[in-house]
Amino acid sequence: MLYAPLMARGVSIKFKSYQETIPKLLEVIKFDKELQKHPKIVLKPSLRNTESPITPADFVDAILQFCMQHKVPDTQIFIAEGSDGIGTMEMFELNGYKKLAEKYGVGLIDLNYGEVEEIKDGEFLKFDSIFYPKILLESFTISLPKLAEDSDTEMNGTLANMLGAFPASHYKGLFSPWKNKIRNWPAKYAVHDIIKCKMPEFAIIDASEKGFILAGIPLEIDMQASKLLGKEGRAIAHLRLIQENLKEKPVKKTKEIPPQEMIR
Repeated sequence: MLYAPLMARGVSIKFKSYQETIPKLLEVIKFDKELQKHPKIVLKPSLRNTESPITPADFVDAILQFCMQHKVPDTQIFIAEGSDGIGTMEMFELNGYKKLAEKYGVGLIDLNYGEVEEIKDGEFLKFDSIFYPKILLESFTISLPKLAEDSDTEMNGTLANMLGAFPASHYKGLFSPWKNKIRNWPAKYAVHDIIKCKMPEFAIIDASEKGFILAGIPLEIDMQASKLLGKEGRAIAHLRLIQENLKEKPVKKTKEIPPQEMIR
């Protein structure tokens, strides 16, 4: 959750351009003050695969520019994703993120093969335990989805975007690049259980195709964004499930797992 002086639980602003709209929105909610509290920040775009909604690099560019301007000098910023069915670095390359990282001198992290912690007792509904990327546990995480309807999760929003936190090194099939082990149940359970590991601290949604950019606390802002798709938030299975089971109970982190590969 976010704390003062960042008070807004969810705000939206009419879209003109990424470079004009995003700094204006982030200044209104005093996001510069929030950035200065955190030594490590992760931007988590949606780059699941070539068939899913993609967060535009230009959208992230405007956010990253604001972060670089307002962070304290020693703060580290990373862009992280764990693509599904395709290599994460390939998705970074295809969608302009490699150039973006080079432009600002930030790291690209593949969540599929980084260091993880095994989390148990997380009030999961289907998983016995979850291997979760340590970088996300240690960082101020900002979910950056492209708002769209999605065949798997109904809505590609800030919480569904965190499916990328399931590392392929632990969840892909034996003879498949896909994270088949998270598909043993309907997608709402995978979203719920990964969010029980850690809710991202903040979210900015690219709803420019609907005329808006939204920012705020992830669950709150997803509920708002659903209306832009002509839906009610509680009608979306994973949002309803998370809202019904949301508790502020910490989970137990039981075992660190060394990294297999990290893209920097």
